[in-house]
Amino acid sequence: MSLTTPADEQASGPRLHSDLHWLFARLKQGLATAETSAVREHGLSLWGYTVLMAIVDAPTRSQLALAQAVSVDKSKLVLVLDELEAAGLVARRPDPADRRARIVEATDDGRRVLDAVRDDVRAIEDSLLSDLEPAARQALRTTLGRLVGAPVTRIEDGRAYDNACAPRQA
Repeated sequence: MSLTTPADEQASGPRLHSDLHWLFARLKQGLATAETSAVREHGLSLWGYTVLMAIVDAPTRSQLALAQAVSVDKSKLVLVLDELEAAGLVARRPDPADRRARIVEATDDGRRVLDAVRDDVRAIEDSLLSDLEPAARQALRTTLGRLVGAPVTRIEDGRAYDNACAPRQA
């Protein structure tokens, strides 16, 4: 189900369709719509999928390091980890170096679920990128990967996340 039509896109003008925020927001909106359905079929949320990926990629990472890696607030991460642990997809254990900290590891079931979800998400991504030549697909992924590192940190300039599209609080 598309939220915009070619006529809508032409009517909105060249400024909107050249604005990086709008382009990325629209891309995120479309991916989130498609991927939410896919991950739910496996009993996950998008945050659960993201966190599980990060855990599998870097096992034995502390909860604090995990929150930083996925760019999520620590309190939100705890909720996501509670859900993943209740589903038997991750396990938390005390960090031997710091008993106050917890190490998070994926279970065998967590790895299996992640592989299945990743296949479904990859199919969605392939469909999204199907109009691009393989070299353009790789260039896009490479460029986006570069942008989410130091360039994003530089423009955030130490500011806390703020949902600029949310209504202002009085």
